Amino acid sequence: MTERLQPGDPAPAFTLPDADGREVSLADHRGRKVIVYFYPAALTPGCTKQACDFTDNLELLTGAGYDVIGISPDKPEKLAKFRDKESLKVTLLSDPDKKVLEAYGAYGEKKLYGKTVVGVIRSTVVVDEEGRVERALYNVKATGHVAKIIKDLGI
Repeated sequence: MTERLQPGDPAPAFTLPDADGREVSLADHRGRKVIVYFYPAALTPGCTKQACDFTDNLELLTGAGYDVIGISPDKPEKLAKFRDKESLKVTLLSDPDKKVLEAYGAYGEKKLYGKTVVGVIRSTVVVDEEGRVERALYNVKATGHVAKIIKDLGI
């Protein structure tokens, strides 16, 4: 079982390609808070709802000092299609070898329709300006999750 992050842990560093193939690192966001969310697959109903919710609230979140990064195992080409089809404004990163997903505890065993499977665990990690985990939420719901984050962060 992948180790889950706890508040106060250093957030694992990463550099991954975005939807356009450009490298994006967590370090690029040093000095700002970052909401890093992990989702199973682009262009699926739940993941689309979640990405659209983040996009709809992006101005509010960035205004409060938070950047938003979504990470999935999808290839950059699929992320570009997802971004363009849904007019997404959040940064989408590709982690096909699942190294970052594993480092954040967002990949491993989970229950799906009553069966235990291995896959992406829908998760959100809030990283502070110093690169430390402020909050780590696992097995979150796609719907209503963004509103809950905004409420919990007092935005």
